[in-house]
Amino acid sequence: MSEFLDFLQHKCAYVAIGEFKPGKFAEARHLYEKAVSTYRDGFQGAYLLQEPGTDKGIAVVFWDNIADMEANRNQVHDAILQEMSDLFLYPPTTNFYEVCSEIDSPTKSVGV
Repeated sequence: MSEFLDFLQHKCAYVAIGEFKPGKFAEARHLYEKAVSTYRDGFQGAYLLQEPGTDKGIAVVFWDNIADMEANRNQVHDAILQEMSDLFLYPPTTNFYEVCSEIDSPTKSVGV
């Protein structure tokens, strides 16, 4: 029965949508990558998306569960995020989502 319950568990995604001060996206990207590099247990991957020609972006970080995300917070991580917060034009909108469908590329599954 526990295998079935494990199957029903879904990853979660932390999503932040925001806009950086003009010309600050590259610096924010560097800090984002630095923060993500500190993640360990429960971390499933991350994406940073930029709207072309703007300083608007969307960050998506995948976790096994929300508790894992909280467990990965530390002083280094918090300092990086504090530094990044000064780059935002206004505070980002954030939320958690349950990953209810995940589809891999056909070429990814055959090892191409």
